[in-house]
Amino acid sequence: MKDSPKLSKKDVEHVAILARLALTDEEVTKFTSELDQALQMAAALNDVNTNNLAETAHVTGLTNVMRADKTASQLTVEESLANAPSQDSKYFKVPKIL
Repeated sequence: MKDSPKLSKKDVEHVAILARLALTDEEVTKFTSELDQALQMAAALNDVNTNNLAETAHVTGLTNVMRADKTASQLTVEESLANAPSQDSKYFKVPKIL
């Protein structure tokens, strides 16, 4: 990594304003260095030779795992309503929302 920073304190202050962050002078100094290091690490990826690599969206070969739907035992209406605080015939009774 290079020693000379490409990012200035003014850049960090501008980003802080955009992100609505109130940073102290100490934080601006700290984040200027840290953000500059992160940007240099990301820039190092430009040096990697990717000419012979196939384009991909997922490096792991992502696939969906599907299973067949299976029916299971169901509760009866009486079992479903057994603990309902309020019921009307075979339905749950709830307060009006609107």
